[in-house]
Amino acid sequence: MKIKAKIKEKIEIPIQTEFIRLDAFLKFSGSVLSGGEAKLAIQQAEVRVNGEVCTLRGKKLHPGDQIQIQGNRYVVTQTEKP
Repeated sequence: MKIKAKIKEKIEIPIQTEFIRLDAFLKFSGSVLSGGEAKLAIQQAEVRVNGEVCTLRGKKLHPGDQIQIQGNRYVVTQTEKP
C-alpha cells in the first residue's frame, strides 16, 4: 500500500533585486534564524533548489527558483522596485 505525502503549498517570497544568495534567502524567508543556521542547513544537505540538493551557500537564486527546507516549499518571485 502506497501512502502519498501531503504536498504543502509553495510560499512566494518576493525580492526586489535581480537575485538573492541562498543563505540570505533562508534568513529572509524565515526558514532559519541566523546565518550560522543557514550555513549548517546547507552544509548538511537539508536544502533543495529546483529539486536538487544544494550545498553552495552563495548559490544565486532568481525569480522562479524553488527551494525546499524542513518540509516547507518556497518560490522566489520578483516585485517592482519602489
